[in-house]
Amino acid sequence: MSYSSEEVRETVLAIIEQLAPERERFEAGKDMRLVEDLGFHSLALLELAFAIEDDFDLPPIDEQTGRAIQTTEQVLTYVLGQVEARTPS
Repeated sequence: MSYSSEEVRETVLAIIEQLAPERERFEAGKDMRLVEDLGFHSLALLELAFAIEDDFDLPPIDEQTGRAIQTTEQVLTYVLGQVEARTPS
């Protein structure tokens, strides 16, 4: 399935908001830290990764890349990159 960058952005942010332990602190237009701002802990981060992988049919994220992703904007950048990489030119 092909997604526009806006569809990816909306879907990823909706998933983050839905799964955020402190979802009341979520602000869609703001780059937020997953752990410090939204209260994600290791299990919640795994759940987030699985939900995004499942929604966009992405391969599992490797541990090193996963540890480097710390903000909502970094999640978006990663997913957009993965989706664009598999979209034929």
